[in-house]
Amino acid sequence: MYGCSINLLNLLYIIDIKMTISLKISNFKELQMLNKRSIYTLFYKNLYFKYSNVSLMKKLITSLFCLMLLTQSVKAQKAKSLKTATDTAAAFDAYVQKSIKEWEIPGLAIVVVKNNKVVFKNSYGTTELGTGNKVNNQTLFACASTTKAMTATAMGILVDQGKVNWDDPVIKYLPSFRLYDPYVTTQMRVRDLFLHNSGVGNTDYLWALNILSSDEIMERMQLVKPSYSFRAGFIYQNIFYGIAGKVIEKVSGMPWENFITKNIFQPLGMLQTRAKLGLVTNPNISKPHQRVEGKIQVIDRDSADRIGAAGSVYSNIDEIALWLQCMLDSSKYEGGRLVSPNTWATLLKPQTFVTESEFYPTKQLTKPNFTTYALGWFQQDYKGRKLNFHTGSLSGEIAIHGQMPEEKTGVYVFANLDHAEARHAFMFKAFDQYSLGGNTDWSADFLTLYGNIRAKAAEATRVLNTKPSLSLQAYVGTYTDPLFGSITISIENETLVAENIKLGKGVVSHWNYDTFQLAWNKKWYGKTGLNFRLNEEGKVTTVEMDGVSLAKN
Repeated sequence: MYGCSINLLNLLYIIDIKMTISLKISNFKELQMLNKRSIYTLFYKNLYFKYSNVSLMKKLITSLFCLMLLTQSVKAQKAKSLKTATDTAAAFDAYVQKSIKEWEIPGLAIVVVKNNKVVFKNSYGTTELGTGNKVNNQTLFACASTTKAMTATAMGILVDQGKVNWDDPVIKYLPSFRLYDPYVTTQMRVRDLFLHNSGVGNTDYLWALNILSSDEIMERMQLVKPSYSFRAGFIYQNIFYGIAGKVIEKVSGMPWENFITKNIFQPLGMLQTRAKLGLVTNPNISKPHQRVEGKIQVIDRDSADRIGAAGSVYSNIDEIALWLQCMLDSSKYEGGRLVSPNTWATLLKPQTFVTESEFYPTKQLTKPNFTTYALGWFQQDYKGRKLNFHTGSLSGEIAIHGQMPEEKTGVYVFANLDHAEARHAFMFKAFDQYSLGGNTDWSADFLTLYGNIRAKAAEATRVLNTKPSLSLQAYVGTYTDPLFGSITISIENETLVAENIKLGKGVVSHWNYDTFQLAWNKKWYGKTGLNFRLNEEGKVTTVEMDGVSLAKN
């Protein structure tokens, strides 16, 4: 109050002077000019009427005093809001650090946006175990499948330009496009490329276990038999996003990677972001890590460049924050917008249901009432709000992008540990802490959930004290499939050895009967079951590997 009293005396002194002046001034505008630099412009009109009695003076003083109190109240509220924001950020930072330790994540970066402002952004850990190189806000990470939303937006830009329609047949732009079912070939729309409901099952082996070019991958799709009826189910499908990239190239006249760089990255100021790994020259890039035999180690980096539009973008937390803000604010950015409001709404409109088996295990704890897929976004309800999100996963590298437009809140996470599902915990915790409230320890809960899933997956029924039907030599040979590729079995030092053109070599050991187990030399690839089939003559004819049957040459 002491400060208030001094300010009040000063005000009274100034008022006295101004009242004297006002008696000599007959024009209000002249009074304004005279008091141009005064902070009391609000009261010029009152002074103009030449206060001459005590009652009016008291009212004026009372008004000034109330104004002072209001100003101080506003300042106090701002200080309180700032303290609350600081406390929230500190609490969230502590939670992130705790969770990083629980999940043993080498390096991570995270950003949270609220009301179109970055309210939290930080980087943690190391780019590579054993080097001491710290992750910072410019460190590049893999966006992986969070790239899909970018590809859908790129197509939306072309839709707004009138160059393509969501419901155009794919063969209109790619005449050589073929699927196993001729009907689906003709009926497949541009929109269908983004929805994982084509009837074609997962075909990641076309790029993960082969060295086929993007054109060769698309050509092989005509050999893939459907797993379910057209638009009657949901199985995640990366290859069609790669084909969507080819449609973008055909329509725009430039490669997909050039188109999104020119039409998304450059307008947003994402100048260090690269559409493909092959375009990255920046040495400040995180290395992939994976838990191998209980120990986290650096592994070889996998590239998604051959299906680029499905998941090949690399960015940093500073620049991905710009993309996060843009899409949260209906694609607006300083100076314009990426797509029209109608197209933005289309991108986030639920397009197809996601089956329970194809949704994230987190549903067991978040218990959504619906699970849908839009154009490049998974969707569910969370605490009465619609949540749009997508994960990204490459070997040893992960990301997650979550947005809740109703709450004007979004979060993005990068990390360099294979399937570090703490990403889900950070996303839900961010929405709790910054918008919805709640004190659930998602990190602890998801750690238990995914730990149980891994333990169950590791269980394998083995019949003990069995022998293979034939001598080891009988299993030697090359086994091929026009889709899967090939695997060659040979004998080295009286031990079966397998080799694949993409995965390399591994030792094959007997499991039970005619089932063997292949342990890859690159241990992060894990172990693969090989189930050999014999014909009526007792000769090996095929081997089943990851659900695919390869015929012996």
